[in-house]
Amino acid sequence: MAERSYDFLMPSVNFFGPGVIHKVGERAKILGMKKPVIVTDKFLETMKDGAVQQALQSLTEAGVDYVIYNGVEPNPKIRNIQEVKKLYLQSGADSIITIGGGSAHDTGKGAGIILTNGDDITKLAGIETLDNALPPLIAVNTTAGTGSELTRHAVITNEQTHLKFVVVSWRNIPLVSFNDPTLMLDVPPALTAATGMDAFDQAIEPYVSVDRNPITDAQCIQAIQLIEGSLREAVANGHNLDARTKMVEAEMLAGMAFNNANLGYVHAMAHQLGGQYDAPHGVCCALLLPYVEQYNIIACPERFAELADIMGENTAGLSTRDAAELAIKAMKQMSEDVGIPKSIKDIGAKPEDFELMAENALKDGNAFSNPRKGTKQDIIDIFQAAYDAE
Repeated sequence: MAERSYDFLMPSVNFFGPGVIHKVGERAKILGMKKPVIVTDKFLETMKDGAVQQALQSLTEAGVDYVIYNGVEPNPKIRNIQEVKKLYLQSGADSIITIGGGSAHDTGKGAGIILTNGDDITKLAGIETLDNALPPLIAVNTTAGTGSELTRHAVITNEQTHLKFVVVSWRNIPLVSFNDPTLMLDVPPALTAATGMDAFDQAIEPYVSVDRNPITDAQCIQAIQLIEGSLREAVANGHNLDARTKMVEAEMLAGMAFNNANLGYVHAMAHQLGGQYDAPHGVCCALLLPYVEQYNIIACPERFAELADIMGENTAGLSTRDAAELAIKAMKQMSEDVGIPKSIKDIGAKPEDFELMAENALKDGNAFSNPRKGTKQDIIDIFQAAYDAE
Protein backbone atom coordinates (compact mmCIF):
# COMPACT_ATOMS: atom_id res chain seq x y z
CA MET A 1 0.00 0.00 0.00
CA ALA A 2 1.38 3.39 -0.97
CA GLU A 3 2.35 5.82 1.79
CA ARG A 4 -0.32 8.45 2.43
CA SER A 5 -1.57 10.80 5.08
CA TYR A 6 -4.67 9.95 7.12
CA ASP A 7 -6.74 11.20 10.02
CA PHE A 8 -8.05 9.20 12.96
CA LEU A 9 -11.46 9.82 14.54
CA MET A 10 -12.99 8.58 17.79
CA PRO A 11 -14.95 10.04 20.74
CA SER A 12 -12.93 12.38 22.90
CA VAL A 13 -13.72 10.38 26.06
CA ASN A 14 -14.36 6.62 26.34
CA PHE A 15 -15.20 4.86 29.59
CA PHE A 16 -14.55 1.13 29.76
CA GLY A 17 -14.92 -1.58 32.41
CA PRO A 18 -17.27 -3.01 35.04
CA GLY A 19 -19.22 -0.29 36.84
CA VAL A 20 -18.49 2.68 34.56
CA ILE A 21 -22.25 3.09 33.98
CA HIS A 22 -22.33 4.98 37.28
CA LYS A 23 -20.28 7.82 35.75
CA VAL A 24 -23.00 8.77 33.24
CA GLY A 25 -24.54 11.47 35.43
CA GLU A 26 -21.19 12.99 36.31
CA ARG A 27 -20.17 13.18 32.65
CA ALA A 28 -23.55 14.57 31.57
CA LYS A 29 -23.16 17.33 34.16
CA ILE A 30 -19.63 18.11 32.97
CA LEU A 31 -21.00 18.48 29.43
CA GLY A 32 -23.63 20.93 30.66
CA MET A 33 -26.58 18.67 29.90
CA LYS A 34 -29.70 20.02 31.63
CA LYS A 35 -32.36 17.76 30.12
CA PRO A 36 -31.27 14.98 27.77
CA VAL A 37 -33.63 12.74 25.83
CA ILE A 38 -32.85 9.15 26.80
CA VAL A 39 -33.12 7.09 23.60
CA THR A 40 -33.71 3.39 24.33
CA ASP A 41 -36.22 0.56 23.89
CA LYS A 42 -39.07 -0.71 26.05
CA PHE A 43 -37.27 -3.89 27.11
CA LEU A 44 -34.20 -2.09 28.40
CA GLU A 45 -36.31 0.58 30.09
CA THR A 46 -38.22 -1.99 32.14
CA MET A 47 -35.25 -4.26 32.90
CA LYS A 48 -34.73 -4.26 36.68
CA ASP A 49 -31.28 -2.95 37.61
CA GLY A 50 -30.44 -2.80 33.91
CA ALA A 51 -28.54 -0.20 31.94
CA VAL A 52 -31.38 2.30 31.76
CA GLN A 53 -32.26 2.15 35.45
CA GLN A 54 -28.62 2.49 36.46
CA ALA A 55 -28.07 5.40 34.07
CA LEU A 56 -31.21 7.20 35.30
CA GLN A 57 -30.11 6.76 38.90
CA SER A 58 -26.73 8.24 38.03
CA LEU A 59 -28.36 11.21 36.28
CA THR A 60 -30.71 11.81 39.22
CA GLU A 61 -27.81 11.75 41.69
CA ALA A 62 -26.03 14.31 39.51
CA GLY A 63 -29.11 16.56 39.44
CA VAL A 64 -29.68 16.11 35.70
CA ASP A 65 -33.30 16.03 34.51
CA TYR A 66 -34.33 13.82 31.58
CA VAL A 67 -37.16 12.63 29.36
CA ILE A 68 -37.39 9.10 27.93
CA TYR A 69 -38.04 7.89 24.39
CA ASN A 70 -38.47 4.09 24.49
CA GLY A 71 -39.53 3.44 20.88
CA VAL A 72 -36.23 2.20 19.46
CA GLU A 73 -36.67 -0.81 17.18
CA PRO A 74 -34.25 -2.97 15.19
CA ASN A 75 -33.10 -1.37 11.94
CA PRO A 76 -34.27 2.10 13.10
CA LYS A 77 -36.70 3.80 10.77
CA ILE A 78 -37.19 7.40 9.72
CA ARG A 79 -40.36 7.49 11.81
CA ASN A 80 -38.30 6.66 14.93
CA ILE A 81 -35.93 9.59 14.52
CA GLN A 82 -38.85 11.89 13.78
CA GLU A 83 -40.53 10.76 17.02
CA VAL A 84 -37.36 11.55 18.98
CA LYS A 85 -37.14 14.97 17.36
CA LYS A 86 -40.76 15.73 18.28
CA LEU A 87 -40.20 14.70 21.91
CA TYR A 88 -36.94 16.67 22.05
CA LEU A 89 -38.62 19.88 20.92
CA GLN A 90 -41.80 19.44 22.98
CA SER A 91 -39.93 18.64 26.19
CA GLY A 92 -37.37 21.41 25.93
CA ALA A 93 -34.50 18.94 25.86
CA ASP A 94 -30.96 20.10 25.13
CA SER A 95 -29.03 16.87 24.53
CA ILE A 96 -29.27 13.13 23.80
CA ILE A 97 -28.15 10.01 25.68
CA THR A 98 -28.51 6.72 23.83
CA ILE A 99 -28.71 3.48 25.84
CA GLY A 100 -28.66 0.18 23.98
CA GLY A 101 -26.98 -1.37 20.98
CA GLY A 102 -26.50 -0.04 17.48
CA SER A 103 -30.21 0.61 16.93
CA ALA A 104 -30.40 2.98 19.91
CA HIS A 105 -27.23 4.82 18.92
CA ASP A 106 -28.30 5.16 15.28
CA THR A 107 -31.72 6.41 16.36
CA GLY A 108 -30.12 9.04 18.57
CA LYS A 109 -27.68 10.09 15.88
CA GLY A 110 -30.45 10.24 13.29
CA ALA A 111 -32.57 12.42 15.55
CA GLY A 112 -29.62 14.70 16.18
CA ILE A 113 -29.02 15.00 12.45
CA ILE A 114 -32.55 16.15 11.63
CA LEU A 115 -32.65 18.47 14.64
CA THR A 116 -29.78 20.53 13.25
CA ASN A 117 -29.34 19.71 9.56
CA GLY A 118 -32.84 19.62 8.07
CA ASP A 119 -35.80 17.29 8.44
CA ASP A 120 -35.26 15.16 5.32
CA ILE A 121 -32.45 12.81 6.30
CA THR A 122 -32.63 10.98 2.97
CA LYS A 123 -31.03 14.03 1.35
CA LEU A 124 -28.09 13.69 3.73
CA ALA A 125 -27.13 10.10 2.89
CA GLY A 126 -23.48 9.84 1.97
CA ILE A 127 -20.13 10.96 3.35
CA GLU A 128 -19.58 14.28 5.20
CA THR A 129 -22.89 15.87 4.17
CA LEU A 130 -23.59 17.58 7.51
CA ASP A 131 -22.97 21.31 7.91
CA ASN A 132 -24.06 21.69 11.53
CA ALA A 133 -23.11 20.05 14.82
CA LEU A 134 -25.56 17.63 16.44
CA PRO A 135 -26.85 18.27 19.97
CA PRO A 136 -24.45 16.96 22.65
CA LEU A 137 -24.51 13.14 22.51
CA ILE A 138 -23.49 10.44 25.00
CA ALA A 139 -23.69 6.76 24.00
CA VAL A 140 -24.10 4.01 26.59
CA ASN A 141 -23.49 0.66 24.91
CA THR A 142 -25.17 -2.63 25.90
CA THR A 143 -24.02 -5.05 23.17
CA ALA A 144 -20.56 -6.09 21.98
CA GLY A 145 -21.10 -5.64 18.30
CA THR A 146 -21.88 -2.63 16.20
CA GLY A 147 -19.34 -0.09 17.43
CA SER A 148 -21.92 2.63 16.81
CA GLU A 149 -21.17 4.21 20.18
CA LEU A 150 -17.76 5.15 18.75
CA THR A 151 -18.34 5.84 15.10
CA ARG A 152 -19.35 8.51 12.60
CA HIS A 153 -21.91 6.22 10.92
CA ALA A 154 -25.68 6.62 11.34
CA VAL A 155 -27.62 3.83 9.62
CA ILE A 156 -31.32 4.48 9.03
CA THR A 157 -34.02 2.57 7.14
CA ASN A 158 -36.54 4.30 4.88
CA GLU A 159 -39.62 2.26 5.74
CA GLN A 160 -41.38 3.39 2.56
CA THR A 161 -38.71 2.17 0.14
CA HIS A 162 -37.12 -0.51 2.39
CA LEU A 163 -33.78 1.13 1.62
CA LYS A 164 -31.20 1.21 4.39
CA PHE A 165 -28.81 4.14 4.02
CA VAL A 166 -25.86 5.65 5.85
CA VAL A 167 -25.01 9.19 6.88
CA VAL A 168 -21.27 9.25 7.54
CA SER A 169 -19.88 12.35 9.25
CA TRP A 170 -17.41 13.24 11.97
CA ARG A 171 -20.25 15.28 13.45
CA ASN A 172 -22.06 12.02 14.34
CA ILE A 173 -19.34 10.82 16.70
CA PRO A 174 -20.65 10.83 20.29
CA LEU A 175 -18.79 13.09 22.70
CA VAL A 176 -18.53 10.28 25.24
CA SER A 177 -18.95 6.50 25.04
CA PHE A 178 -19.57 4.02 27.85
CA ASN A 179 -18.81 0.30 27.59
CA ASP A 180 -19.60 -1.60 30.78
CA PRO A 181 -19.42 -5.40 30.25
CA THR A 182 -21.60 -6.07 33.29
CA LEU A 183 -24.51 -4.63 31.29
CA MET A 184 -24.12 -7.44 28.75
CA LEU A 185 -24.20 -10.52 30.97
CA ASP A 186 -27.87 -11.24 30.24
CA VAL A 187 -27.77 -10.64 26.49
CA PRO A 188 -29.28 -13.82 24.93
CA PRO A 189 -26.99 -16.21 23.00
CA ALA A 190 -28.52 -15.44 19.59
CA LEU A 191 -28.05 -11.69 20.04
CA THR A 192 -24.55 -12.24 21.43
CA ALA A 193 -23.72 -14.25 18.31
CA ALA A 194 -25.23 -11.73 15.89
CA THR A 195 -23.57 -8.69 17.42
CA GLY A 196 -20.32 -10.57 17.88
CA MET A 197 -20.26 -11.54 14.21
CA ASP A 198 -20.87 -7.91 13.32
CA ALA A 199 -17.75 -6.99 15.31
CA PHE A 200 -15.86 -9.85 13.62
CA ASP A 201 -16.74 -8.49 10.20
CA GLN A 202 -15.92 -4.95 11.31
CA ALA A 203 -12.42 -6.11 12.18
CA ILE A 204 -11.96 -8.04 8.93
CA GLU A 205 -13.28 -5.52 6.39
CA PRO A 206 -11.01 -2.63 7.50
CA TYR A 207 -8.00 -4.97 7.34
CA VAL A 208 -8.51 -5.39 3.58
CA SER A 209 -10.01 -1.95 2.93
CA VAL A 210 -8.33 0.39 0.48
CA ASP A 211 -8.41 3.02 3.27
CA ARG A 212 -6.51 0.97 5.86
CA ASN A 213 -3.52 2.38 7.72
CA PRO A 214 -1.01 1.05 10.28
CA ILE A 215 -3.09 2.15 13.26
CA THR A 216 -6.26 0.44 12.02
CA ASP A 217 -4.27 -2.67 11.06
CA ALA A 218 -3.11 -3.04 14.65
CA GLN A 219 -6.64 -2.57 15.95
CA CYS A 220 -8.04 -5.14 13.52
CA ILE A 221 -5.43 -7.75 14.44
CA GLN A 222 -6.07 -7.39 18.15
CA ALA A 223 -9.87 -7.35 17.69
CA ILE A 224 -9.87 -10.51 15.55
CA GLN A 225 -7.70 -12.36 18.03
CA LEU A 226 -9.91 -11.31 20.93
CA ILE A 227 -13.05 -12.42 19.09
CA GLU A 228 -11.49 -15.74 18.12
CA GLY A 229 -10.70 -16.30 21.78
CA SER A 230 -13.93 -15.10 23.38
CA LEU A 231 -17.04 -15.01 21.13
CA ARG A 232 -17.74 -18.74 21.35
CA GLU A 233 -17.37 -18.61 25.13
CA ALA A 234 -19.66 -15.56 25.41
CA VAL A 235 -22.34 -17.34 23.36
CA ALA A 236 -21.99 -20.53 25.40
CA ASN A 237 -22.12 -18.77 28.77
CA GLY A 238 -23.26 -15.17 28.81
CA HIS A 239 -22.21 -14.75 32.45
CA ASN A 240 -18.58 -15.41 31.62
CA LEU A 241 -17.40 -11.91 32.53
CA ASP A 242 -13.92 -12.46 31.12
CA ALA A 243 -15.34 -13.40 27.72
CA ARG A 244 -17.79 -10.48 27.81
CA THR A 245 -14.99 -8.08 28.71
CA LYS A 246 -12.79 -9.29 25.87
CA MET A 247 -15.69 -8.98 23.42
CA VAL A 248 -16.26 -5.38 24.51
CA GLU A 249 -12.55 -4.67 24.01
CA ALA A 250 -12.77 -6.28 20.57
CA GLU A 251 -15.87 -4.40 19.44
CA MET A 252 -14.33 -1.11 20.56
CA LEU A 253 -11.14 -1.79 18.63
CA ALA A 254 -13.11 -2.88 15.56
CA GLY A 255 -15.31 0.22 15.84
CA MET A 256 -12.28 2.50 15.98
CA ALA A 257 -10.75 0.66 13.02
CA PHE A 258 -13.70 0.87 10.66
CA ASN A 259 -14.47 4.41 11.78
CA ASN A 260 -11.21 5.32 10.06
CA ALA A 261 -10.44 2.61 7.49
CA ASN A 262 -14.09 2.10 6.50
CA LEU A 263 -15.74 -1.18 5.51
CA GLY A 264 -16.69 -2.81 2.20
CA TYR A 265 -19.22 -4.86 0.27
CA VAL A 266 -20.24 -7.00 3.25
CA HIS A 267 -21.83 -4.01 4.96
CA ALA A 268 -23.00 -2.42 1.73
CA MET A 269 -24.89 -5.64 0.90
CA ALA A 270 -25.99 -6.37 4.47
CA HIS A 271 -27.72 -3.01 4.57
CA GLN A 272 -29.85 -4.12 1.63
CA LEU A 273 -30.81 -7.40 3.31
CA GLY A 274 -31.64 -5.60 6.55
CA GLY A 275 -33.66 -2.89 4.83
CA GLN A 276 -35.55 -5.21 2.52
CA TYR A 277 -36.39 -7.97 5.01
CA ASP A 278 -35.98 -6.20 8.39
CA ALA A 279 -33.40 -8.84 9.30
CA PRO A 280 -30.83 -8.57 12.13
CA HIS A 281 -27.81 -6.64 10.90
CA GLY A 282 -25.18 -8.90 12.46
CA VAL A 283 -26.77 -12.01 10.98
CA CYS A 284 -26.85 -10.36 7.53
CA CYS A 285 -23.15 -9.54 7.83
CA ALA A 286 -22.24 -13.04 8.98
CA LEU A 287 -24.17 -14.67 6.14
CA LEU A 288 -22.44 -12.53 3.52
CA LEU A 289 -18.92 -12.36 4.97
CA PRO A 290 -17.30 -15.51 3.50
CA TYR A 291 -18.83 -14.99 0.04
CA VAL A 292 -17.82 -11.35 -0.25
CA GLU A 293 -14.30 -12.07 0.99
CA GLN A 294 -13.94 -15.06 -1.34
CA TYR A 295 -14.69 -12.60 -4.14
CA ASN A 296 -12.17 -10.13 -2.71
CA ILE A 297 -9.20 -12.51 -2.38
CA ILE A 298 -7.67 -11.74 -5.77
CA ALA A 299 -7.42 -8.04 -4.88
CA CYS A 300 -5.03 -8.63 -1.97
CA PRO A 301 -4.30 -12.34 -1.41
CA GLU A 302 -1.42 -11.60 0.94
CA ARG A 303 -3.78 -9.77 3.31
CA PHE A 304 -6.10 -12.77 3.44
CA ALA A 305 -3.13 -15.07 4.07
CA GLU A 306 -2.26 -12.80 7.01
CA LEU A 307 -5.87 -13.00 8.21
CA ALA A 308 -5.63 -16.79 8.27
CA ASP A 309 -2.59 -16.55 10.56
CA ILE A 310 -4.35 -13.96 12.76
CA MET A 311 -7.34 -16.32 13.09
CA GLY A 312 -5.06 -19.11 14.25
CA GLU A 313 -4.97 -21.21 11.10
CA ASN A 314 -1.83 -23.24 10.34
CA THR A 315 -0.48 -21.81 7.08
CA ALA A 316 3.01 -23.32 7.30
CA GLY A 317 4.26 -24.44 3.88
CA LEU A 318 1.22 -23.14 2.02
CA SER A 319 1.18 -20.82 -0.95
CA THR A 320 -0.24 -17.34 -0.41
CA ARG A 321 -3.45 -18.29 -2.20
CA ASP A 322 -3.93 -21.54 -0.28
CA ALA A 323 -3.31 -19.71 2.99
CA ALA A 324 -5.84 -17.06 1.97
CA GLU A 325 -8.45 -19.78 1.45
CA LEU A 326 -7.99 -20.84 5.08
CA ALA A 327 -9.19 -17.38 6.15
CA ILE A 328 -12.49 -18.02 4.38
CA LYS A 329 -12.73 -21.41 6.07
CA ALA A 330 -12.17 -19.79 9.47
CA MET A 331 -14.94 -17.24 8.82
CA LYS A 332 -17.40 -20.01 7.99
CA GLN A 333 -16.35 -22.01 11.04
CA MET A 334 -16.95 -19.08 13.38
CA SER A 335 -20.46 -18.55 12.00
CA GLU A 336 -21.26 -22.24 12.33
CA ASP A 337 -19.93 -22.44 15.88
CA VAL A 338 -22.09 -19.56 17.16
CA GLY A 339 -25.27 -20.72 15.40
CA ILE A 340 -25.62 -18.35 12.47
CA PRO A 341 -27.98 -19.69 9.74
CA LYS A 342 -26.44 -21.15 6.60
CA SER A 343 -28.18 -19.17 3.86
CA ILE A 344 -29.73 -15.75 3.31
CA LYS A 345 -32.90 -17.61 2.34
CA ASP A 346 -33.24 -18.31 6.08
CA ILE A 347 -33.88 -14.58 6.68
CA GLY A 348 -36.39 -14.34 3.84
CA ALA A 349 -34.17 -13.31 0.92
CA LYS A 350 -35.70 -13.69 -2.56
CA PRO A 351 -33.66 -13.91 -5.79
CA GLU A 352 -36.08 -11.60 -7.58
CA ASP A 353 -34.89 -8.80 -5.25
CA PHE A 354 -31.19 -9.28 -5.93
CA GLU A 355 -30.93 -6.92 -8.88
CA LEU A 356 -32.37 -3.93 -7.04
CA MET A 357 -30.39 -4.75 -3.90
CA ALA A 358 -27.19 -5.00 -5.95
CA GLU A 359 -27.82 -1.57 -7.50
CA ASN A 360 -28.35 -0.04 -4.07
CA ALA A 361 -25.37 -1.85 -2.54
CA LEU A 362 -23.03 -0.27 -5.06
CA LYS A 363 -24.36 3.16 -4.03
CA ASP A 364 -23.91 2.46 -0.31
CA GLY A 365 -21.22 4.55 1.37
CA ASN A 366 -19.38 1.41 2.47
CA ALA A 367 -18.90 0.12 -1.08
CA PHE A 368 -16.21 2.58 -2.07
CA SER A 369 -13.54 1.17 0.25
CA ASN A 370 -13.95 -2.45 -0.85
CA PRO A 371 -10.64 -3.80 -2.18
CA ARG A 372 -12.15 -5.20 -5.38
CA LYS A 373 -14.36 -3.07 -7.59
CA GLY A 374 -17.40 -5.01 -8.75
CA THR A 375 -20.25 -4.72 -11.20
CA LYS A 376 -23.94 -5.09 -10.49
CA GLN A 377 -23.75 -8.64 -11.82
CA ASP A 378 -20.87 -9.42 -9.46
CA ILE A 379 -22.98 -8.32 -6.49
CA ILE A 380 -25.97 -10.31 -7.74
CA ASP A 381 -23.72 -13.37 -8.00
CA ILE A 382 -22.50 -12.90 -4.41
CA PHE A 383 -26.09 -12.66 -3.17
CA GLN A 384 -26.86 -15.82 -5.13
CA ALA A 385 -23.89 -17.68 -3.65
CA ALA A 386 -25.02 -16.74 -0.14
CA TYR A 387 -28.55 -17.87 -1.06
CA ASP A 388 -27.40 -21.25 -2.42
CA ALA A 389 -25.26 -22.03 0.63
CA GLU A 390 -26.06 -25.25 2.42
